[in-house]
Amino acid sequence: MVATFKIITLAASINEKTVDLFNDTFVDNGSIKVDGATLHCWKHGGHGLETYLEVVENSCNPGFVSLGNKLGTSKLMKYIRDFGFGEKTKIDLNGEENGILFKEEKMGPVELATTSFGQGISVTPIQQITAVSAAINGGFLNKPYIVSGIIDGVNSTTIYQKEKETKRQVISEEASALVRYALESVVAKGTGRNAYIENYRVGGKTGTAQKVSQGKYMIGNYILSFIGFLPANDPKVIVYVAVNNPKGVTQYGGTVSAPIARSILLSSIQILGINEEKDGILKEYTYLDTKYMVLPNVMGMNKKDATKALKDFKVQYSGSGDKVIYMTPKANSFQKVGGTITLMLN
Repeated sequence: MVATFKIITLAASINEKTVDLFNDTFVDNGSIKVDGATLHCWKHGGHGLETYLEVVENSCNPGFVSLGNKLGTSKLMKYIRDFGFGEKTKIDLNGEENGILFKEEKMGPVELATTSFGQGISVTPIQQITAVSAAINGGFLNKPYIVSGIIDGVNSTTIYQKEKETKRQVISEEASALVRYALESVVAKGTGRNAYIENYRVGGKTGTAQKVSQGKYMIGNYILSFIGFLPANDPKVIVYVAVNNPKGVTQYGGTVSAPIARSILLSSIQILGINEEKDGILKEYTYLDTKYMVLPNVMGMNKKDATKALKDFKVQYSGSGDKVIYMTPKANSFQKVGGTITLMLN
């Protein structure tokens, strides 16, 4: 099962205009019956009444079955092939596989349903990265590569420079923008919240894939994954993390893989010098989360008023006087509630 494969069903549905994410609704009772088979949601009892944006945020399997049914077999399989699945990406590495898809002519209602949320198929990580990149970059499927160029170290001349190779446009730029929004919402409000980075815009999707052995699904043995990118409004970095059968943890991609992806994305921010973004979707915190809030601007305030404005933080002072002339961290950024704020006085 490839749960991050849901992104493809989402992208196809948006591009075909078969769903309105904000106004169309779905009722998830915890399972859905398809041609005699019962397909379950990961949440016992289901999510109840949802918009389809919430279906995406909640990674709701029955909701994605509904999206697949709206598309139909032919359209869904066309998008799956257009996004590059079922064939090698031809990246400059050895040993690449085609992956395994259902044959369209042999797909019935159950195969359509399971394909919609990624069960019963097999794809490679590089196929996933390439396809999701197309879903969020404006819709363009590009050929992946490892070596971008070769430079002569003696005289600094370029011997080889890789040119970007676009295979095709799979979805429209407008559809791609809505995919980015939905996946940013997954990180801010849904199953990907452990990948959220304050003051930055992160999009992504979790995956909890049950492993197969000798043609049967294994019990309690999963590959937990997360595919994430930033900035969500103009992606520069995409990362795919998969953890094989971790021990001693809750077996969900959002619990295990999302925090790892977050660490990688944090390093990418530093290495690439990615600027902060203030216009993203704000995170909805639960009682288990470390809470963050916008740091008030107390520059120019007297000491008493500044202390009152920063009542949710620990305040330490540098210098003497009664007027704040400098503060760190900087104002209007998201900071951990209870964290230390340093104020310099005149």
